[in-house]
Amino acid sequence: MRRFLRLGPVFAGLVAGALVLPAAAQMRIDVSGVGATQLPIAIAGFATDSRLPLDVAAVVRGDLARSGAFRVIDPAQTVSDTAPVDFAGLRSRGAETFVAGSVAKLADGRYDVRYRLYDAVKQTPIAGESVVAPEADLRLAGHRIADAIFEKLTGEKGVFSTRIAFVSKQGTRFRLNVADWDGENVQSPLVSPEPIISPSWSPDGGRLAYVSFEQKKPVVYVHTLATGQRVAVANFKGSNSAPAWSPDGRTLAVALTLNGLSQIYLINAADGANARRLTTSNAIDTEPVFSPDGRTLFFTSDRGGSPQIYRMPVNGGDATRVTFGSSYNVSPRVSPDGRSLAFLTRRDGRFFVGMKDLAGGNESVLTDGGQEESPSFSPNGRWIMYATQQGGRDSLMAISVDGRVRQRLSSSLGDIREPSWGPFLR
Repeated sequence: MRRFLRLGPVFAGLVAGALVLPAAAQMRIDVSGVGATQLPIAIAGFATDSRLPLDVAAVVRGDLARSGAFRVIDPAQTVSDTAPVDFAGLRSRGAETFVAGSVAKLADGRYDVRYRLYDAVKQTPIAGESVVAPEADLRLAGHRIADAIFEKLTGEKGVFSTRIAFVSKQGTRFRLNVADWDGENVQSPLVSPEPIISPSWSPDGGRLAYVSFEQKKPVVYVHTLATGQRVAVANFKGSNSAPAWSPDGRTLAVALTLNGLSQIYLINAADGANARRLTTSNAIDTEPVFSPDGRTLFFTSDRGGSPQIYRMPVNGGDATRVTFGSSYNVSPRVSPDGRSLAFLTRRDGRFFVGMKDLAGGNESVLTDGGQEESPSFSPNGRWIMYATQQGGRDSLMAISVDGRVRQRLSSSLGDIREPSWGPFLR
């Protein structure tokens, strides 16, 4: 029942702050597979007039290469966004598009990062912009440029400037971590001797709801990342677990055991007030998640005899069973467009990430590791991140929804689990 109740294994003061950088927080990302179609793109080094602490062009290359949608060509030269372009040379190397750029240090210490994207076939510029960033945000500037290029060439929004949250355990310490989508720039807003589980991003990306056991019982907190302020929004008798944000950020759905069995309640996200019971059953109801339009709530329940996923109107009404392909289906996650459901499914005693077409009803198995947990969609719906285990160590895996490209994130932080992919930054 560990996955079903989202309590996870017991990963013994407490440190909470704005964003605390953990020591030796190194992440490694390994990529396998390629997309169905790869666009050949050459990305030159960005010209600069000063010594830089970060290679911005390398960030752009890494983002686009790891997406699986591009075959990245390094022309092994530095080209400014205003310099003449050798289109014939680029075409001879198979490039159809080309990126050049520059990074200039401004008088106030910030950096002006510029890029230009060219169509190497038509020999014309097709996109470009300037991003002004402090030194600490040069990596973010690179991610934003990669986002713009990805969207221009694929028609889909990129996720390179988004963040992920996850929990790590090293020795007797648990950390709630926030990192770039690729595992870089890891920061820890909370360090505790007690378990932390179920992180969930607010729609604006400024807050995390999670469950902490620091009071020797599960309590739901809302943590404002910029200030470090924490509010215990669900500290009722019994268990408080599985927080999920409504799309407008005003409400949390939580699982509470106020009357003995776990049931779904809605509470104010700001202070936990106005608790309203949504499910009424003689079963265990847990793991709620809102649909993107906020009208429907999906959740896990064993009301039919075994754990399955159900949905019901947020305003109340009958619950309808959603999953049927296995006797054990839990941890629902709805895609950003509302068309698909990711979940954990048990097959032959092993746990995989399953996918369901909510309109057509087809269910399929996406992963093959057999020890999967905590699926989470990327905000563009193109990826699913989940926790898995290999060689006795926990790590994170991101897989494209077509199953073609996989990224494994491992860490010197120890075992890492409970991933939650944040929203697009505004």
